[in-house]
Amino acid sequence: MEDEPYRGFEQGPIRPPSEAGSLLLRLTRNCPWNRCKFCPVYKNLEFSRRPVEHILRDLDAVHRAVQALKGQAAGLSGAAADPKAWQAAAHWLRNGGRSVFLQDADSLVLPPGELVTILLHLAERFPEGQRVTSYTRSRTVARLELRDLQSIRQAGLNRLHIGLESGCNEVLRRMHKGTTQRIQIVAGQKVKQSGMELSEYYMPGLGGRSLWEANARETAAALNEINPDFIRLRTLALPWDAPLYEDYRAGRFDKPTDLEMVREIKLFLESLQGITSTVVSDHILNLLPEVEGTLPQDQGRMLAGIERFLQMNPEEQGLYQVGRRLGVFGGLDDLENPFRRRRAEEVIRKHEITPEKVEGVVDELMRRFV
Repeated sequence: MEDEPYRGFEQGPIRPPSEAGSLLLRLTRNCPWNRCKFCPVYKNLEFSRRPVEHILRDLDAVHRAVQALKGQAAGLSGAAADPKAWQAAAHWLRNGGRSVFLQDADSLVLPPGELVTILLHLAERFPEGQRVTSYTRSRTVARLELRDLQSIRQAGLNRLHIGLESGCNEVLRRMHKGTTQRIQIVAGQKVKQSGMELSEYYMPGLGGRSLWEANARETAAALNEINPDFIRLRTLALPWDAPLYEDYRAGRFDKPTDLEMVREIKLFLESLQGITSTVVSDHILNLLPEVEGTLPQDQGRMLAGIERFLQMNPEEQGLYQVGRRLGVFGGLDDLENPFRRRRAEEVIRKHEITPEKVEGVVDELMRRFV
């Protein structure tokens, strides 16, 4: 790895929606686990750690570009030598220049000392940064000493995103997550003890029709013990290149309908007790963006939004489902907007989408967003 030539500034393929305006800094390539059946990202790609020196050079290149864009450098030659760094710097400045996201799937697999070195260099180059965030896995965190996590926090990493997905051991086993409910809880509690903010992801539908109730209740039970800062909903979708799609096509996985997943989310929310997390629905995969708020005070309002959808007749539900996944509806209230409603109705008529056909249409539309 140390003999690997430096090829210039790098960025990975994904980041959370909340990091859309962040500087993306690639520490590792791809995923060290890469076996989750529902995930199409990084499949058939080899995991590797980038040399620390390369990452520091990335930071220096972006720093030169930022200085040039701010008019604080004599010329643009240093920044122009690396156009990707220039583009990253321009994007970052347009979005306020305040947050950095460390890529790819699990930055905490780096030795703690190396990660601290990178974070300190980041803080030196960009002292104005207010949030530094990364994905990680629960098993990675569970193996780390708390003092190492605290050192990483003190060096500048202040938020972690963990793909919990489910707190049900049987669902975790079937999906090849490589973790357990207990490991998820230990990891989440350790992140909180370190002083970092924690985002945990929940995937309604991942248990299929047979384990939907366990997926809701046992995931809520795990989160009740963790009390993360954020609980982010990511409704299950099945892209063609995910291994779980093959199970679905072969009849080994019975994917719930939109309506069934809404009922699962309702049970999940009802089962969250004694915590102060903020529930976030920040992805188009989620049917009901109304399911967003801080516990416990907003729990009733979120459940009321779910009940509103469940009480609609099948035609109205289907109209909303299609309109939502087409981007016509931003929420249930948009059903009352004549212009938006007319656009969705035109699609329904043009393609002759009956209530019986809605699920198939929705599945096709959702694959575009994974």
